[in-house]
Amino acid sequence: MFMHGGWGHLLGNMLYLWIFGDNLECRLGKGKFLLFYLLTGVLASLSHVFSTYFMQQSSVIPSLGASGAISGVLGGYLLLFPKLKVKALFLYQIIVIPAYIALGLWIAFQIVSGLMSGGGGGVAYAAHIGGFIAGLMLIKLFDRKQVAVT
Repeated sequence: MFMHGGWGHLLGNMLYLWIFGDNLECRLGKGKFLLFYLLTGVLASLSHVFSTYFMQQSSVIPSLGASGAISGVLGGYLLLFPKLKVKALFLYQIIVIPAYIALGLWIAFQIVSGLMSGGGGGVAYAAHIGGFIAGLMLIKLFDRKQVAVT
C-alpha cells in the first residue's frame, strides 16, 4: 500500500484520497480513519491475491499502490455521503454531480474493466473492487455517529 509505480500513479491516488478522504476522516476521527484505511487496504490486497489464485494466473508482478485502500474510502464515502456534490471531468468540462453517481460510475468501470481484462493488464481491478466492498461493509462499524450528511 505504500509503494507506487511512478509519480502519476502516486498523484492519481492522492487526488482521490484528497477529494474523498477528508470528509471521512473528519467524520470518523484520525485514529479510526487510519485503521479503516489500513484494514480496507489489506482486504483489497487479499482480494487481488485470491482473484489471481482462482483465475489460475501465475503472475510474479507485485501489486503496488494505495488504490485498494482508497477504494475502501470510496465505499465508505458512498454510504455516508451519497448526496454530497463532487466535481468531475466529463467531455473536457467540469461538472458537479452527486457522489453516488460519480462513485457508482467509478465502481461500474472497475467491474467492467476487470472482466474485460481477464485479470491482466497491469491494473489490480480485483483490489479496487474488493477494497470498495470492504469499505461498504466496514464503514458502519467505524462510524459511531450514525448521522448521515446529505
